[in-house]
Order: sequence, then C-alpha cells, then structure tokens
Amino acid sequence: MIIVKSREEIELMRESALIVSKTLGMIASEIKEGVTTLHLDKLAEEFIRDHGAVPSFLGLYGFPNSLCMSPNTQVVHGIPNNTPLQSGDIISVDCGAFKNGFHGDHAYTFEVGDVAPETKKLLQITKESLYVGIREFKAGNRVEDVGNAIQKYTEAHGYGVVRELVGHGLGQKMHEEPEMPNYGKKGRGKLFIEGMVVAIEPMINLGTKNIKQHKDGWTITTADNKPSAHFEHDVALVDGKPELLSTFKYIYDAMGIVSNEEDEFRKDPTLI
Repeated sequence: MIIVKSREEIELMRESALIVSKTLGMIASEIKEGVTTLHLDKLAEEFIRDHGAVPSFLGLYGFPNSLCMSPNTQVVHGIPNNTPLQSGDIISVDCGAFKNGFHGDHAYTFEVGDVAPETKKLLQITKESLYVGIREFKAGNRVEDVGNAIQKYTEAHGYGVVRELVGHGLGQKMHEEPEMPNYGKKGRGKLFIEGMVVAIEPMINLGTKNIKQHKDGWTITTADNKPSAHFEHDVALVDGKPELLSTFKYIYDAMGIVSNEEDEFRKDPTLI
C-alpha cells in the first residue's frame, strides 16, 4: 500500500532529507586520498546526531554502520573499513537520517583524485539519468515510466542497468511501497498519487548489468569488476509535479561547483 503524505509531513521529510544533504556536504570536504571510509562513517554519525537526528542505516536489517560506502566496483551496501582511499577511486556514499518520525535517504558518488575519463563519464551520465527519471515522476504517470526513462538514457551509452536493486517509497519506514526500478516499460506499474514520496536512485554499471553479492551478506559488486555509479534523491509529488526534498547543493558548495540542475524541481529555492 502506498502511504500518502500530507503537506505538513512532506515538510518534516524535507527536514530529514536536508540533514542527509548537509551530512553529504560535510563528507565531500573530507573525502581525499589516504582517508578511510570508517573514519568518514564516524564523522557522519556524529554530524547526524549533532543535528538532532539518528542514522537511519545503523542497525537497519542488521547493517553495522551509519553510511553505506561502496568504492569502485561495489554497487551499493559497502561496509566502511580501514582501507585508505586512493587517487583514481570513486565511492558511492549512501546516507540516511531519521528525525521527527521520518527518514531522509540519498546518495552521491564522489571522485578521489585523478579518475579515469571513462569512469568520469559514467558518473556524469548516471547523475543526468537521475534527473531524467525524476522528470517522469508526475501526475498521470506510472512507476515504470521513471525506470524506462533511466534505462533508455543510460543504455544508450552502453551501460548496464542493475535489475536486482531498486529505489523505493520513503516515509516513517525507510523502505515503503512502491519499489522504483531503474528499468521498465512505459505505462506499467502503480499510478503516481499526489503526496507520494519516493527515493529515486539509478545504480548503473560501466559494463554488464549483472551483479554478485559477497559472503558478508551486504557488499554488492559488478559481475565483471568494472566500476558502478549511484546517485539518489528524495522526491515528493506536489501539485502533480516532482518536488525535490534533498539537494546536492552542500556537496557542490564544498567542491566549488556552481550548478542549476535542481532548479526545475524546486518551487522555492529558499527551502534549502
């Protein structure tokens, strides 16, 4: 069952989402060669708690940390460890925060030092596909309209679209209905309803769409050991249109990037 949110609940969810956004912005300024993902995880937990929230992922289904940190060939659900980041790495940082009874949950894939051009392009196209998908989250459309748009955009570049892992509804629970796959056929799936909130998150591989799960029960890697990219936003359906609750602005501020990519999805820029 899809759980529709009131305008008041959506604003509470925006607050949770923006805590995640600010956490990722803080992480952006700390990601560099020689830093361990376990160190970054500890910084994130402290930051989230200092902002009156609790880490959504810590203990969720038994997950041991506050961040999912997935470098290079890891797709998602990577467990932070003491391995230092190296120049040329990419790393997906997926973060959640729970406040006022609601979760925020989104992700960004960062570059470390000098990254190979074909990997840079993978990140660019995957992030672009996120917004391509968000545009289809509107009144009259259905779940697979979003997935179809993401799939067509990324497969046109020869990339593999992961099938086993999907986006999801978001609210008082981290994972609510509907599931939001990154592939599909137009016109299929559940109809979008005013007040829905979803996490849209393309997980796109440089090579094959196939993945494998490791013995730790969490880590997912590409089957061909080529890089994978992951970007995620929280989006509400407001007045029949997609309204971003999360933002990459804090990441871009830390990295000195000027971007207007989110403007079309935000009625009031002052909300961030």
